[in-house]
Amino acid sequence: MATDQLFRLFAEQNRVRAFAAVALGAETSEQVAEVAGLTPKGTALALLKLREQGVLKTMDDGELRVDYDLFRKLASQGEEPADESPVTGDEHTDMILRTFVRSGRLVRLPAQWARKQVVLQYIAEQTFTPGVEYPERIVNEKLRAWCEDGEVDHVTLRRYLVDLRHLRRSEGVYRRLTEA
Repeated sequence: MATDQLFRLFAEQNRVRAFAAVALGAETSEQVAEVAGLTPKGTALALLKLREQGVLKTMDDGELRVDYDLFRKLASQGEEPADESPVTGDEHTDMILRTFVRSGRLVRLPAQWARKQVVLQYIAEQTFTPGVEYPERIVNEKLRAWCEDGEVDHVTLRRYLVDLRHLRRSEGVYRRLTEA
């Protein structure tokens, strides 16, 4: 499991609560639901995903446990390879992009406006060819790929790109302007 997968796994509140309940000693799904304050369905879904990703395991007696070996393994592996990080050649820009873009995915949008502009410009440059017209359906598909498992949806991302003039919209057709 890559570090960014782990971050996405714990980006959902029910999973964090279920994981914390097991880490604090809950051994059954009923105990997890009670400790975490989750519905049975919410508990089942969270535990399923946590088991699928390997952070929780079910022992032979049916009790739930945190797989601490996985975390030790991830810690010993260190950072992910640098080739997965965006590289622009500008150290400050690269630092911002490494924080908010991982493995071709937008983790989240920065709160600080200047950083948000850097991330959005990068996404526009990586996704759309200047001068090419894209129907809204294609724009949505391309932006969904950036948003998968992230906090931002493709509609919000599209709105920002239009508002900041990275994309121009006219009658349902989008175009990235040719660089000056």
